[in-house]
Amino acid sequence: MSSQNLETLEKSLGTSFKNKDLLKEALTHRSYLNENPAWPFSQNERLEYLGDAVLELAVTEDIFARFPKYQEGQLTLLRAALVNYQFLSKIAENLEVHKFLYLSKGEARDSSRAREVILANAMEAIIGALYLDQGFGAVKTFVNSRITLLADEVLSSGGYKDAKSLLQEIMQEKEKVTPTYKVLDEFGPDHKKTFRVGVYVGGDLLSSGEGPSKQEAELDAAKNALKNLKQLTTDS
Repeated sequence: MSSQNLETLEKSLGTSFKNKDLLKEALTHRSYLNENPAWPFSQNERLEYLGDAVLELAVTEDIFARFPKYQEGQLTLLRAALVNYQFLSKIAENLEVHKFLYLSKGEARDSSRAREVILANAMEAIIGALYLDQGFGAVKTFVNSRITLLADEVLSSGGYKDAKSLLQEIMQEKEKVTPTYKVLDEFGPDHKKTFRVGVYVGGDLLSSGEGPSKQEAELDAAKNALKNLKQLTTDS
C-alpha cells in the first residue's frame, strides 16, 4: 500500500495517523500473513480487542449525554445496535475501508457474512489504533461524527433491538438477571474459525449458537434462546 493510499483512507476516516504503522497493523487480517510471512506488521486482533473496549466506552459516554431521559435498558439496547458487527461493517463500507485491507486472496473474494465480520473487526482495530496514536479524545471525535451521529436514524428505523438485546430485555424483566455468554468450542483453520457460544441465565444454559465470530455466535445463541422461550410459552 502506498503512502498516497494511506492518505486517501485517512481522509475518509477524518484523521491523520502520527504512526502509520499502527494503521497498517489495523488493516492486516491474519489470513494475509499466511500468504505473506515476511510482512513486517502483526495481524489486527490485538488492536481489535482494544478497539472494542474503547468503542463501547465512547458510544456509552455519547448516548448517555445525548439521551438524558433514557433509562439503563434503553441505553443498553441502543448501544448494542451501534456496536454490533452488522452496523460496524456498514460504517466500514461507507468509509471504503474494504479497499485498504490486507487479506489473503481467498478472503478478498469472499462475499459472505464472514466479510461483514472482517470489516467490523477492522473497524474496531482502526479505533484501537487511533486510541494508541492520538488518545481517547480523538476516538470520541471519530465515534461521535461517524457512528453515534446515526443514533437517531437507528432509533427511528426500529432496528435497534437485535436478538441479544431482546433476550436481555426479557430476562431482566422476568428474572431480574442479565444473560451471559461463554465460548463452548472453536474449530476450523485459524483464518476462518467457527465459534460455538452458549448463553446462560443464572448458571443455566439456555441455548447455544454458531458463527464466524464470537459476536455472531452470541447473536445466533440469543436467537435460539428466544425460539426456545417462545416454544415454552406456546406449549404452556
